[in-house]
Amino acid sequence: MYTERRSVFPGAVVWQKTAAGGEAAILPDGCMDLIWMNGDVVVAGPDSRPYLTRSRAGDRYVGLRCSPGTLPDVLGTPAEELINQRVPLGDVLSDRATAEFLGRIADAADPGGALEEFARSRRLLGPPPDGRISVVVRLLQQQASVRDVADGIGVGERQLHRLCRRQFGYGPKMLARILRLQSAVGLAGSAIPAAQAAGMAGFADQAHLIREAQELTGRTFGQLVTA
Repeated sequence: MYTERRSVFPGAVVWQKTAAGGEAAILPDGCMDLIWMNGDVVVAGPDSRPYLTRSRAGDRYVGLRCSPGTLPDVLGTPAEELINQRVPLGDVLSDRATAEFLGRIADAADPGGALEEFARSRRLLGPPPDGRISVVVRLLQQQASVRDVADGIGVGERQLHRLCRRQFGYGPKMLARILRLQSAVGLAGSAIPAAQAAGMAGFADQAHLIREAQELTGRTFGQLVTA
């Protein structure tokens, strides 16, 4: 069983899942999460490939999924240091406030609300959000070239690559591939034919979409749409 709701933390959603048990693959989406599991909190770094998880039937997970590029500033940790990893929050942040938060959330009645409040408090204490991050995501979603994205935020392509690795975990081309596939899945899920979804999302053709789905997720495009 899976449910989600919009979070009071900007650009995030709070989700809950009760596992059926067994192995599952978490697919790349450009996001990072804080996940409460078994009374502890882990940071789910950005994925560039499917991340395999194992659970027991009835295991409960509650997460705060943050929009691409958001969580690194909250944690004060570059996304590239967490790519394809699940790391205990206490290993990422060792300050007293985080230790107290982990003590409170272990038996919290509302883990999702606690995760939201933690993220909000960290945001207030940290530097203001970098407005360039949302522009990068928006331009890539609009199928802009790397050069146009760099021009759009007033930096060179090398600076853009460094910025993307710090905020997203990988360069702009990889992020564009992930966002493009997510867009195609969403379009096809709303009953748009796959060939039309491929064109609307920015793929050369349906065959290109099929190859990208397999390379990025290890699944067919049809499996992604019906998941």
